[in-house]
Amino acid sequence: MNQRQENLFQQLQHYRSELLQVLDDVTEEKAHIIPTGFRNNIRWNMGHLYLDQYLWIEALTKEKQEELNSFVHWFGFGTSPDDFDENTPSFEALKILLAQQPEQLKEQYGHRLMEEFSPIEMGMQTIEQVLWRTIFHEGMHIQAVLTIHRILKESQQEAS
Repeated sequence: MNQRQENLFQQLQHYRSELLQVLDDVTEEKAHIIPTGFRNNIRWNMGHLYLDQYLWIEALTKEKQEELNSFVHWFGFGTSPDDFDENTPSFEALKILLAQQPEQLKEQYGHRLMEEFSPIEMGMQTIEQVLWRTIFHEGMHIQAVLTIHRILKESQQEAS
């Protein structure tokens, strides 16, 4: 793996660590609240981020990952916490999955980063390109989690 690719995985780990740091200040109860004006909660954002990287890789490689089917139902585009059921991973389980994911991606795809596939959305042809794109997506959802968390803290302070 070259320096650019090592940097990619460092970036993935860095942004994921930022998310996990925010989540350390979130309770299980707060992770389930959908604030007024929002469609989803912190738990949904967590599952969506976990799923997103794998879905983009799957779209590119056409390699189905059957274990993601339930995640698509719970956390895919257009879903909401209304789609959760008793099998949906808990807040704590999602934190563990999110913490493990950057290293798992590196192990699973690190040797395939430059393998070329038929272009998909935005002309992406390699797993490396897909992973760079997911960093942008991660930032958007970190901001959503931060905003929801801030709103919940403010409403808790107002109630006190």
